[in-house]
Amino acid sequence: MPQLRLALNQIDSRVGDLAGNAETIVRRTRHSAERGAHLVAFPEMVLTGYPVEDLALRSSFVEASRAALRSLAARLSEEGFGDLPVVVGYLDRSAAAQPKYGQPAGAPQNAGAVLYGGEVVLTFAKHHLPNYGVFDEFRYFVPGDTMPVVRVRGVDVALAICEDLWQDGGRVPAARSARAGLLLSINASPYERDKDDTRLELVRKRAQEAGCTTAYLATTGGQDELVFDGDSIVVDRDGAVVARAPQFAETCVVVDLELPAAVADAPTGVVDDGLRIERVVLSEEPVPAYDAGPAGAYAERLDDDEEVYSALVTGLRAYVEKNGFRSVLIGLSGGIDSALVAAIACDAVGAENVYGVSMPSKYSSEHSKDDAAELARRTGLNYRTVAIEPMFDAYMGALGLTGLAEENLQSRLRGTLLMAISNQEGHIVLAPGNKSELAVGYSTLYGDSVGAYGPIKDVYKTVVFRLAQWRNRAAVERGQTPPIPENSISKPPSAELRPGQVDTDSLPDYPVLDAILELYVDRDRGADEIVAAGFDAELVAKTLRMVDRAEYKRRQYPPGTKISPKGFGKDRRLPITNGWREGAHG
Repeated sequence: MPQLRLALNQIDSRVGDLAGNAETIVRRTRHSAERGAHLVAFPEMVLTGYPVEDLALRSSFVEASRAALRSLAARLSEEGFGDLPVVVGYLDRSAAAQPKYGQPAGAPQNAGAVLYGGEVVLTFAKHHLPNYGVFDEFRYFVPGDTMPVVRVRGVDVALAICEDLWQDGGRVPAARSARAGLLLSINASPYERDKDDTRLELVRKRAQEAGCTTAYLATTGGQDELVFDGDSIVVDRDGAVVARAPQFAETCVVVDLELPAAVADAPTGVVDDGLRIERVVLSEEPVPAYDAGPAGAYAERLDDDEEVYSALVTGLRAYVEKNGFRSVLIGLSGGIDSALVAAIACDAVGAENVYGVSMPSKYSSEHSKDDAAELARRTGLNYRTVAIEPMFDAYMGALGLTGLAEENLQSRLRGTLLMAISNQEGHIVLAPGNKSELAVGYSTLYGDSVGAYGPIKDVYKTVVFRLAQWRNRAAVERGQTPPIPENSISKPPSAELRPGQVDTDSLPDYPVLDAILELYVDRDRGADEIVAAGFDAELVAKTLRMVDRAEYKRRQYPPGTKISPKGFGKDRRLPITNGWREGAHG
């Protein structure tokens, strides 16, 4: 059987940076060529970055993407790679689609192209458009209707884009009908907990359905709330893993494959799901036989806690670097949330670029002040103390606040102080709120909710503790100092806004609370279903009321890394003004 050396470039790209992304593609193509690749591939919409959201509706951006693609093809040829086929994702528009109601203006398409000989020799658009979770692709794109097949060194390679594999039908069975020797899918599938196992089983299943070796090339890095874990996979026609890339790392996976030769009477015309086979022949002659060596590398999987922690680091780093920021600012309370955020920030951008401020009030315990200072000592971040008591006394003298208003004033003074330092020194503020607190509204607007980014916004409190413990264990295993003081992990959580306050004064124990929230928020279970799962009916009703009433707060919270199937923001969209209450309408 013919041999083919495939180079899968699992890389990050920046939305809107057409020139920078093109430069990366050229550099990575050069690297792939130096490693002897016969076919080079890059992820979904790598040229424009992903997701482009409403940029897809701007004809100026669509045309810039199309022009950048043509320039890239010419540039690759000028650099000496004209005889090396390169598969690239980009933003295109349909020339055939007729404007109609409900269709995005300009008929933009999530597209891929094959570049060869200085030309764009083949283009195709995603056939299945996802419209769930964070995806709004019916809003932005029109579907493709072809089954693209490119012949490279005597092997027919069928091409697909992301959701074309995740949905049944379409290009997977069409690849079998087209008698392809390889199915190559380019992807930008966002990270979620445990998705790597689901992804592997999906690729195995699709390879068996397509009847050919299948390569799933993924992107990595971060874009606003989304983070991408890479984990590109190649499996043979029986579903056996040939190669697997690392998670959360840019890399080039080079794999030598033995594939069926293209048949002389290759099918044409319309096949499965009405897809029309579109073939381009680039090279008929197989590669002269060579010693391939090992088939491909297999990167070991991260354990569950390391995987989530790596996602949070990747998401924060991408947000800071891609938006041109240099440093971050965190209010350090001595508690577990700010401690974990500080550890993530130090790993993401370096401790020298992390600034922590302790802002004690008269209710702040000595151990909390000591824990904040100890965190700074362990991590090496920049640290200072600014007491809020003089400011607090001035406000109280003017307003005479009591109760909750007095408690929230302390948080708002801290938020104002952080934003003032941010304006003065140029750091971006990181909000330390976790998913449990955001769910039930246990946060202060314009207080602990201020910031440009919330690194643990999608992390339940029980998982916050688990990640802190994992990070400390990992440090010990590496011969390093654990970054998070043990007292921050072991002491009862408290906002310390009044004497003796602990979180459980207002909230259920976090293991119980988080279990209810996961059912209600992540799985959309109703009150009756949650009670049937074994939870106290009164507690369920109280918790769900808190979640519903806090919607207006969550809308004003900064973006943060998504790690769950349903994060607050893009995933979960509920009306603020809402008369429906679970359990009250039976």
